[in-house]
Amino acid sequence: MPISKDVLLDYITQIHRMYQPATTKRKIASVKAFFHYLEFEDIIEINPFSKINISFRQPKRLPKTIPSNTIQYLLSTMYLQKDSASSYYKYKSTIRDIAVIELLFATGIRISELCNLTQNNVDLTNHTVLIYGKGAKERIIQIGNNEVLLSLYTYIETFRNELKNTNYLFINRLNNRLSEQSVRHMINKYVELSDINMHITPHMFRHSFATLLLEADVDIRYIQKMLGHSSINTTQIYTSVSMHKQKEILENKHPRNRMNIH
Repeated sequence: MPISKDVLLDYITQIHRMYQPATTKRKIASVKAFFHYLEFEDIIEINPFSKINISFRQPKRLPKTIPSNTIQYLLSTMYLQKDSASSYYKYKSTIRDIAVIELLFATGIRISELCNLTQNNVDLTNHTVLIYGKGAKERIIQIGNNEVLLSLYTYIETFRNELKNTNYLFINRLNNRLSEQSVRHMINKYVELSDINMHITPHMFRHSFATLLLEADVDIRYIQKMLGHSSINTTQIYTSVSMHKQKEILENKHPRNRMNIH
């Protein structure tokens, strides 16, 4: 018995109820591709999907950010760990970890871009980082904070001998390229040491970089260039986060809320 248009519409309605929009979209695409194959191979004469118009909007998922005071507390914990390290190995590891986290937040760099940085990409004289982004696009980010610059300088000096054996900037204990997974484990370690009740990912530093700059009235076009977005539409998701923050501020901080008129 051939599958009719009504049967497919019932199926689509059912999966809409069962799954999130992204999953629903994937499942519909798979079934649609299957019927296209059946039609192409002349197994069916009429593709029921050809008479179905499917369009549904996926709700925008706002980027998850880290409050600035949480980032400050995380970094403070890392610097304390460095100063109280029980061995030279732990001291060196923490110096590297600080440089990684400082750079993630200072530049809004993607985790893959950070792990692929070479030593030639960092110019401590001119305070710049050359980043190769998606589609091999280059962008240069200025480092405007002396503590971030010092963390990079200290790392490079401390690991000078190990860095002679590789072109990569950030390395692991085997002198190989530091992996994205290692950075995730690193962040989890310091979040736990800080007693921060929040799951933090490397990409959240990028989201926080963009959102906090936007809240500081930086033009969104500058943020677009710093993030390496080819389209302003991609960057504009951060305006939604900024408006959400504005709503929270005006609801909780505006002096009118403390005025008793009657």
